[in-house]
Amino acid sequence: MIMATPWPEVILDAHHHFWDLSAGHYDWLQEAYAPERFILGPYTALCRHYLPRELRADAGPLNLVGSVHVEAERDRAEALAETRWLHAVHAEHGLPSAVVAWVDLLADDAAHALQAQAAWPLVRGVRCKPAIRPQPDGPAPAHSGLDDPRWPAALRRLAAHGLLWDLRVPWWHLEEAAALLVQVPELTVVVEHTGLPWDRSPAGLAAWQRGLQALAALPRVHLKLSELGLKTAPWSREGNVAVLRQALAAFGWARCLFGSNYPVAGLRASYGEIVQTVGEALQDAPPAARAAVFHDNAARVYRVGPGRPVEEGAP
Repeated sequence: MIMATPWPEVILDAHHHFWDLSAGHYDWLQEAYAPERFILGPYTALCRHYLPRELRADAGPLNLVGSVHVEAERDRAEALAETRWLHAVHAEHGLPSAVVAWVDLLADDAAHALQAQAAWPLVRGVRCKPAIRPQPDGPAPAHSGLDDPRWPAALRRLAAHGLLWDLRVPWWHLEEAAALLVQVPELTVVVEHTGLPWDRSPAGLAAWQRGLQALAALPRVHLKLSELGLKTAPWSREGNVAVLRQALAAFGWARCLFGSNYPVAGLRASYGEIVQTVGEALQDAPPAARAAVFHDNAARVYRVGPGRPVEEGAP
């Protein structure tokens, strides 16, 4: 029997999503339901409002003191409206503490869009997903993949605005991502979802580890310990603890951040189970590691703390 690990004293959740289906357009939740393309399969349970009261209810007795909202695939024409709405949510509920917004970094108007997003006081970064191969041996994307020659200049522009890049690619693109990021050493990057180790075979995990090690060699790259759910298998604490320990070995606990990916991850595990799984992976780490992974690293990387007040109508 696996003994439960102690709850962390405080949590700053470095990855979650909010949405109000009456306040914006989320095609994937409202009209274009496509479970065959979704990370965890059928997701009807997500097609409802999800706001701070729901996140706090899911966290239950845990001391959730802050959070980072990552863009939720809202209609791309409403990207700035999403940021404006999140600031209103923060003003009313105290969450989120920071925002990772969406900007098409390769678009002709990227400079203007970045300036508009960066003007909002909670915006700390951007998630703009590169195009990917659908599977490890699949065809390369025609454009916007990590080998697109426009990426280095786009990422330098992002860094010049003082914003980080939340990078989401599956395990078979991690080494390619590292090769790109070598060209932009000034950029802070947070790799999402533990590098998405979807192939848990020995060969798949070995390739995933090689990608993590390539990224970990870059000092400004960090890793979110988030979204360990698999599309074709139930949650396994034992298996996920093993994966997390490998991730911690690659990056070190000083560059790893806890993220729930709620409500999406709730399709596979409760909030408490996810916290317990990460906590168990940290059992052999120094005492400082627990506070660092569950709170301090995210507070540092996403600059959560005293700062500009969020006023109604900002910026």
